[in-house]
Amino acid sequence: MTPAEKARRCAAAMWDGDRASQAMGMRITAVSPGGATVEMVVREDMVNGHGIGHGGFTFALADSAFAFACNTYNRRTVASLCEITFLAPTRLGELLVAEAQERERKGRDGRYDVVVRRDDVVVAEFVGRSREIRGVLFEDE
Repeated sequence: MTPAEKARRCAAAMWDGDRASQAMGMRITAVSPGGATVEMVVREDMVNGHGIGHGGFTFALADSAFAFACNTYNRRTVASLCEITFLAPTRLGELLVAEAQERERKGRDGRYDVVVRRDDVVVAEFVGRSREIRGVLFEDE
């Protein structure tokens, strides 16, 4: 199995159990070793009292892209630290795209950068640190 095939298989295995991302209408559009792209449309139930997209949903989108990116090696991996900077508001009906990319992986720890965009506008930058735990997403054949 190539690294790209393994990454896709890991994403499929994770997606099957990821009720949160599914419930928010997210969709994985790309996955590669150490990388993932996930998109989501801002729905009416995702808009806050200011009439803009709630930051928690933007964070959740970035976090999901991070999760799919850091789990592409068939080693169960979780977040150990995450930070987000909001740069622009989101609005009802906008398509948000989160692109996660691995920046460093040493031993059981990793660092991933995620950029969330609407069209060509960066709306948030997210940094996630990961930690491998016991187990795999699927059994190698």
